[in-house]
Amino acid sequence: MLRARDAMDRAYASPLDVPALARIAHVSPAHFSRVFRATFGETPHRYLQRRRVERAMFLLRSSATPITDISYKIGFESPGTFSRTFREIVGKSPRDYRRSSPPLADAPNCFAMAWTRPG
Repeated sequence: MLRARDAMDRAYASPLDVPALARIAHVSPAHFSRVFRATFGETPHRYLQRRRVERAMFLLRSSATPITDISYKIGFESPGTFSRTFREIVGKSPRDYRRSSPPLADAPNCFAMAWTRPG
């Protein structure tokens, strides 16, 4: 399970599916989904979405890249899906998040990551 989660962390912007992740973990797709949820507390799909949103949060704080470009860069195929998922996880739209979140340049990276992790 850790290998599959590490693969998701490394290749979050790539299209990943459960059968491919199950092959990495050396289990069947159905077993992979059950064990992943039991181990990490969320489904593989939701973990990947959250990982992508965490990356988007960083890009929204640290760059002036358009939101649409960020959505494609982190692996979403549709800006609408990205905005809806971002709002579900963070609680505000990407635009509102960008306006209300100043860059954390002076804080150590480990603190910035802990402070900005979605709940």
